[in-house]
Amino acid sequence: MKVEIFGIKFENINKDKLLNPINFNGLLTFPAAPALVNIFKDKKYYLSLKNSDYVFFDSGYLCLILRIIKNIYVSKLSGFLFLKKLIQNLKNSKFKILLVDPNLESSKKNKYFLKKKHIRNLYNYIAPIYNDNFEDKILLKKIKKINPKFIIINLGGGVQEKLGLYIKNNTKKNITIICTGAALAFLTGDQAKIPHFIDKLYLGWLFRIIFNPRLYFLRYLYSFKLLFMVNNTKVKVYDKK
Repeated sequence: MKVEIFGIKFENINKDKLLNPINFNGLLTFPAAPALVNIFKDKKYYLSLKNSDYVFFDSGYLCLILRIIKNIYVSKLSGFLFLKKLIQNLKNSKFKILLVDPNLESSKKNKYFLKKKHIRNLYNYIAPIYNDNFEDKILLKKIKKINPKFIIINLGGGVQEKLGLYIKNNTKKNITIICTGAALAFLTGDQAKIPHFIDKLYLGWLFRIIFNPRLYFLRYLYSFKLLFMVNNTKVKVYDKK
C-alpha cells in the first residue's frame, strides 16, 4: 500500500514484515517531521523526495496525524529500525559499503561499530559543507573507484536527500542509497541511544529533545505545522487491500 501526501508517495511497510532490506534498490529516504514542514519552501528537498525510489514513514507524528485527521492507518518504519535490520542482514556479507559522514570523529565511530557487527568491506567519505550546492565530483570519483552496493548517508535531514538524488542521477542504477541520517549515530552512541520501546511508541523526538534541548526543541515545536499542512491537502491511498 502506498499513501500519496503532497504529491509524494510513501511506502506503508510494517516493520515486522521487513524481511530483508538488502533487496531494496535505488534512493531510500526517511523524512522526519521537522524537514517535511519545509517541502514547499525548499524545492530541491521536495524534488529529492518526489524522485526517491522509496519514501518511508519515519515520522511517528505524521502517522498519528493521518490516523486522527484522515482516518488512514499506516505503520511507522523509522530509519533507525531499517538500519538495524540492514546491519543484521549485512553480517559477513561481501557487499561493499560506503559511509558518507559529517566529520572524521563520527566516521571513526561508525566504522568501529560496524566492524564489531562483522560488517566487512567498509569505506568512508567525509562530506564537505555543501551550502545547497550538491555537485561533488570527488565523491562521484570515489563511488566509481569503490563500486559500492550500499551508500549510507549519515548527514542531516534536508541535506542527505538532496545529496542522495545527486548520487542517484550520476551513478549506475544498482546502487542502494540510504538516507537514514542520525540513525547510525544513535547506534554508536554519538547521539543518545534510543531504546527500542521509545522508537516503538513514536517518542524518538522526545528522546532527542531531552538529549539536546537547545538543538531540537524549537525544531520539533515548529514541526507541529505539519498537522495543518496535512489537514489542508488531499491524501490518496493506492493498492489498499
